[in-house]
Amino acid sequence: MIDADESEIRGRWVEGSGRVENDANTERIERLTRDYLREVKRDSSGWNVLYIDPKDGRYWELSYPDSGLSAGGPPLLKHLSREDVTEKYGDVSH
Repeated sequence: MIDADESEIRGRWVEGSGRVENDANTERIERLTRDYLREVKRDSSGWNVLYIDPKDGRYWELSYPDSGLSAGGPPLLKHLSREDVTEKYGDVSH
């Protein structure tokens, strides 16, 4: 679940055992987008994905702000206002 006061969950990569590994936030983002949040729409690039929280109706965008890194870099899950959703994704129905 996502707490009501959360507005961003930023994943990071950490070095461990001689390789890069996901941190706890990256693992959490993967669980949330796989098992909890409901996908609403993808942008034209396919990299940014809009989700809705079934519990409170808030919108969340999955993006990869460090896209220059291998595999798009670590993920960012960020709350978007309804206005931001409309501006970026157009009309969305859930």
